[in-house]
Parts: sequence; C-alpha cells; structure tokens
Amino acid sequence: MYSFSPKLKSTSIILLVVGLVLFGIGFFMNKGISTEQIEHMMEAVHASGHTAPTHSSEMVGPQDHTAHLEHATLQVHNQPLAAIHFVAVFFFGVSCAVLFFYCIQHAAHAGWPIIITRVMEAIASYIPYGGAILIILMLLNIFHQGHLFHWMDPDLTDPNSAHFDVILFEKKRFLNIPFYAIRTFIYVLGASFFAWKLKAQSKKVDDTKSDKVEYQMLYRWAVGYIAFFGFASAAWAWDWLMSIDPHWYSTMYIWYSMVSCLSSGIAVIILLSVYLKKNGFLPQFNDNHLHDLGVFLFATSMLWTYTWFAQFMLYWYANVPEEVNYFFGRFQHYSPTFLPMLIVNFLLPLLVLVSSSIKRNYKVVTTMAVVVILGHLLDYFNMVMPGTVGPYWKTPEVFILILGAVLFVVGLFMFTVLSALSKLKLIPTGNPYLHESEIYEYPF
Repeated sequence: MYSFSPKLKSTSIILLVVGLVLFGIGFFMNKGISTEQIEHMMEAVHASGHTAPTHSSEMVGPQDHTAHLEHATLQVHNQPLAAIHFVAVFFFGVSCAVLFFYCIQHAAHAGWPIIITRVMEAIASYIPYGGAILIILMLLNIFHQGHLFHWMDPDLTDPNSAHFDVILFEKKRFLNIPFYAIRTFIYVLGASFFAWKLKAQSKKVDDTKSDKVEYQMLYRWAVGYIAFFGFASAAWAWDWLMSIDPHWYSTMYIWYSMVSCLSSGIAVIILLSVYLKKNGFLPQFNDNHLHDLGVFLFATSMLWTYTWFAQFMLYWYANVPEEVNYFFGRFQHYSPTFLPMLIVNFLLPLLVLVSSSIKRNYKVVTTMAVVVILGHLLDYFNMVMPGTVGPYWKTPEVFILILGAVLFVVGLFMFTVLSALSKLKLIPTGNPYLHESEIYEYPF
C-alpha cells in the first residue's frame, strides 16, 4: 500500500497555493493595463513589420484604427483566461489519454502492464477535478466574462451587423453557446463516469479474484471508454482548441492534439512508476516494463511528429490564404516557441530513445519523460495563445500568469493523483494476467 508522504503532500499544496498567488498577481497586473498602453503595444507590433494576423477572422469587419484597437484590447485582456485554459485542457487531456491507454491494454488482454494498473487508475482520478476547471472556464466564456471564443459574439452571426461573418453564420448550427455547453458537460461527466466505473470494476475483479464474469465486465467497460474517448477527444479538440480560430480547420488536428496528450500521459506513467519503484512501493516494476513504456514514449513522439508535419505540409502545399494564415501568424509572432518545439518533441526523443538498451536506463527515460511533458505543454501553448492573445504575449504579466497556472494545475494534479494512489491496493491481485506481468521479460 502506497503512503502519501507528508513532505510530498506539503509540496503539492505549496505548488497549488503559490500558483494561485502568482496567477492572482498576473491577473491584477493585466487588469491594470490601460487603453493607452495597449495602443502603444499595438503600434510597436505594427512598427516591427509583423502585421500578419494570428486569427483568420481579424480580416473580417471594419479595418480602421478603432477596430484594431478594440481587437487588441480583447486580446490583451484574454491573457488570464488563455493562460489557465491551455494548461487545464492539456492536463485534462493527459489524464483522459492515460485512461485510454489503460483501456487499450485491457481490451487487448495485454499482460505486461498489469503491474502499473493502479498507477494508471490513480492518474485517471484527476479527470473530475480537471473537468471542473474546464466547466468553470466554459461558464466564464458563455457569460462573456472572457473572449477566448469570439464566435460567441452574437454580432458576428447577425446579417445586419457591420461585423457580420458569413463563415461563422454557416457554422452556427454547431458553434452556438447552448450546444457548446451541452457538449462540454458530456465530455467532462462522461469521462468522469468512466474513470469512476473502471476503477470500481477493477476493485471488484480484485475482490472476487476467480470470478471471470467481473473481469469480462471490466473488458466491456474498457471497450466502452475507448469508443467514448474516440468521439470525445475529437469533439473537445474542435470545441476547446480549434474553434478558437473558427475560420480555420484541419482534418489532422484531432489526432494531433490527442497524440500530444497520449505521449505526455505515457511520460506521466513513467515518472509515477519509477517514483514508486525507487521508493520501494512497487518492486515488481522492472527494466522490461520500463523498456516497453519507453517504446510507447518513442512511438507516440514519432506519431505526433507525423501528424504535425502532415498538417503543416498540406496547408503549405495548398497555399490557400485563409488557411495558411493560421501558420503564418505563428511564424511571425511565435517564432521562439513554434518551430523550436520540434527539437523537444521530435528530435530529442528520436536521438535519445531510438536505442533499445537506453530504454532500460531509469535516469535517461525519466529525464526524457519530463522533457516530453514540457514539450507538449509548449505545444498546447502554441495551439491556444496565438488565437486568443495574439502578438501580445511577451509581457511580464503573461509569464507570471502562465507560471501561476502551471504550478496551480500541477499541484492539484499531484495532490489528487497521489491521494487516489494512497487509497488503492498497488498490486491488482485479482487480475488473471498478474503473474504474466510479474515474470514479464522483453524477448529481444
């Protein structure tokens, strides 16, 4: 049985509190920015020659100075909500992706990962808490306390308005506030239900041991979650990420955003499993299990690179102004983060993890797990910030807001996951594949 140490519990609470304090400081700094300061910021961006819009709909409606200033004001005041939004979506996606990975193993009747079953269940315990943050953000947006999703502005779908946007008018059947709110509740409540049900069913398998009926039910619920996740992960990528720039769309985007979370989820599994191993709580976890997790970390990093490049190449090749603008704005305004993330998310995993023997090295694999998590957090930053904050991100308050949001969510994630782990029996003794996992040895 794992014991959540007071020191680690204090660390997670300190991270949570410090994150809240920093976010509050950044929030009040942001609210203190005057219209004159925003006008100077806007003129500085234009004077630098970086005039590419980061949002396709910037090209719709009046293009005079007043309209540009109004848009810049919305972007600057989006900073607090955008900072917490990308971190919240990322960690919610990571916990859901871990549950997906867990269900794949059960659906495939895989024996090797049974030792880390409780690790994955504990990570999935974050889902309702992460979902609660997203519901709060959804409510702030639909009640117009934030402007991350400009399609929520009724003027844009009003044919009599000077800001009328025909593309958003055509997408109104899907992109409307009531349907968006309903979908958000479906994603959060559905994922939370499956996290609870799968954990409860896994406990039943332990309690009954030789009862094959209960194990069969675990298999069925696992298949059910795979189907749910296939739908939900695609739809929440549309709603929470891609609809930030509703003029633009990509058929690769849903896989791209999901694989980013899946790769990070495997990295989190590695970190938690190695932590338990090194502290004597999970001695059954060995080099062979680490090797296979390293294989999945390497494979998902390469898959992410494939989806990123395929998406980018198709839009570069087509060269349609409405679509290329999504990338062009990122090249101009987010050059320090957009392409350099390929080094972290592709080049480093490729060079380091390509060797089979290196995947058994605990220090190297855990270091790469941290690198991958940070790299994909940067990826989500690039998904959200350009379309919400635009070029106004290189300011002190943005860095304080992002640091605060990251520390807060990481602290909450640590506290919920490790608290859940301390309530679980680490070894799933009722699972029929437990012995196979204990004696598992990679054959090559």
